[in-house]
Amino acid sequence: MANFTAADVKKLRELTGAGMMDCKKALDEAGGDVDKAVEALRIKGQKGVAKRESRNAENGAVVSLIADDNSSGVLLELKCETDFVAKGDKFVTVADALAKHVAATTPADLDALLTSEIEAGKTVQAYVDEANATLGEKIVLDRFAQFTDGYVAAYMHRTSPDLPPQVGVLVELDQPNAEVAKDVAQHIAAFAPKYLTKDDVPAEVVEAERRVAEETTRAEGKPEAALPKIVEGRLNGFFKEVTLLGQPFAKDNKKSVEKVLQEAGVTLKRFARIRVGA
Repeated sequence: MANFTAADVKKLRELTGAGMMDCKKALDEAGGDVDKAVEALRIKGQKGVAKRESRNAENGAVVSLIADDNSSGVLLELKCETDFVAKGDKFVTVADALAKHVAATTPADLDALLTSEIEAGKTVQAYVDEANATLGEKIVLDRFAQFTDGYVAAYMHRTSPDLPPQVGVLVELDQPNAEVAKDVAQHIAAFAPKYLTKDDVPAEVVEAERRVAEETTRAEGKPEAALPKIVEGRLNGFFKEVTLLGQPFAKDNKKSVEKVLQEAGVTLKRFARIRVGA
């Protein structure tokens, strides 16, 4: 048997995230050389990446990174297969490193992010694949948001105390207001609006909703003359439900979110909400 110590096994586990027995076997095969054992485990892990491609990655974490002066911010989702891996330090460290890379490079889109170099000679995709190999689960990076043109703040929500945040919200105001930013971000986390304003709802979505409203109203036997008014009322109710500015504010449902922003004298320029796996 190769000459290695419990400290060598511990070091190898910390470097690779592999299990104890796998580390012992790798050290044995590498003659006790930790560096060779690391290489062997990573090669073995990379061979398993393709096998994991068909698995579902519906767990994970949402991480955020906000500039000290709130001038920019990043929201990023990293997915894995199990909550066991999601709450591990190594997984969260990978997610945080990816968020820092986004903040530093400002990629135009996901493809640009995945093909950019996070380390010398290593793309983000290769970095994620390496995490896939060392953690032994399918790891997926397919969503991020970055705001760089206003006062940016984030709200992170944990659905379980022993898991990293599962819901993250990024908001961008036209001027600093920490209290409003926090309140509105919390509202977004809870009520999940799909759009900022009525103008942001795609025309095809509006038309589909209008058809549903018309058919529903006719099926209820309403008078033909009353249809336009009823349909418009139902359409306005739809807008109130799916647009952030139209929703009743979480802390005071007598006011809309738009009214709260107006009273504070600020404009919400945009927002992003990410829930793991959704």
